[in-house]
Amino acid sequence: MYKSDKPIGFWSAVSMGVGAMVGAGIFALLGEASAISGSAVYISFILGGIIALFSGYSLGKLGARYPAAGGIVEYLTQAYGTGIFTGSMSIMLYLAAVVSLSLIAKAFGNYAVTFLPGTVSPLWHYFFSTGIVILFVFINLKGAKDVVVWERLIVAIKFSVLCILSVAGIVYINPVLLAPVNYPASSSIFYSLSITFFAYEGFRVITNTAEDMPDPAKTLPRAMMASILLVMILYVAVSFAVFGNLPADKVIAAKDFALAEAALPIFGHAGFVVVAVAALISTASSINANLYAVTNVTYQLAKYGELPSVFGEPIGHSREGLLISGILIVILSVLFDLSEIAAIGSISILFVHAITHIGHLKLIAQTGASRTLVLLAAIFSLLAMVLALVYVSKESHQVIIVLAGFVVLSVLT
Repeated sequence: MYKSDKPIGFWSAVSMGVGAMVGAGIFALLGEASAISGSAVYISFILGGIIALFSGYSLGKLGARYPAAGGIVEYLTQAYGTGIFTGSMSIMLYLAAVVSLSLIAKAFGNYAVTFLPGTVSPLWHYFFSTGIVILFVFINLKGAKDVVVWERLIVAIKFSVLCILSVAGIVYINPVLLAPVNYPASSSIFYSLSITFFAYEGFRVITNTAEDMPDPAKTLPRAMMASILLVMILYVAVSFAVFGNLPADKVIAAKDFALAEAALPIFGHAGFVVVAVAALISTASSINANLYAVTNVTYQLAKYGELPSVFGEPIGHSREGLLISGILIVILSVLFDLSEIAAIGSISILFVHAITHIGHLKLIAQTGASRTLVLLAAIFSLLAMVLALVYVSKESHQVIIVLAGFVVLSVLT
């Protein structure tokens, strides 16, 4: 296992968590969540953030007690032992992480093509989404130290841009656009919970940095909660800024690049360009952070015999698992559209989180966590997953088939 020459401290871990969340959240999923919950999407982001805080509490306590590069894979093993069930859940986690990365790569491609003139061929989407994955695969081959350097710089840039957009958007807000009379049915807000939770899902990468932390028992839980709270505030502020300046139908029509579109009425074309550039930086940052995490997951799976040993063999400072994962990410980003990827990833990760929290209940004596809070984390995760399944079963049978395939593949692998 690669050890960083420069240990990951509190702010470095927070930067990685924020980088992973914001790339997959506001830039990639705001439009998808808005298509379901409309101008009430900020409510969904608040509720999704609350679920993430409960999950973050549970995973933070587990990470403090069992600091390991594999994160959730290690926690599942501690709770359920090694065997078919743990192996299946671990493979499901790996697949969900790969799906998440394919979603972010897809979002990068969507924003990148806005800089091309005229009607754009779909091949350009594939070119950009594939190219960014290949780039960061090689960056991550150099190890955790370079990941941290990238994250500090990128998070600072995108946070500045999003804060400026949020403040300016709120200053010029049109309260009529945010009036409750424009909200969809309350059921739509709850149906979008799985997507808004998925926008926070990147906080999980912090658990994979535990072996690179000098004091994980202290640093990991604090970094987890701090990153979720920061991103929660940002998501709500940006939601107000976007829907306070654009009608919901315009946001949904431009859902692949909704944030850049929202900058137009405030800053003009220059604002569109700046936000689109920030989106490229942000999604690239998220790919960077999540690739580091998924590599540690494949390492841990190989360690427990759930993946072939090739996933644990080093190339330079990293492992062949990183290269294989990169290939899978590219394939998924080409085969599925953004909404399908979001549904598959969110339902998969909610299921794995719920199982992990249930397993945590068996380890309460070792972790010192609150049984009530861990139980609520499990209940909220399951509830959001069920709501997502109900919605998806009406909208896309293809997603249900893919999820069933994931379950079969997880058991058979």
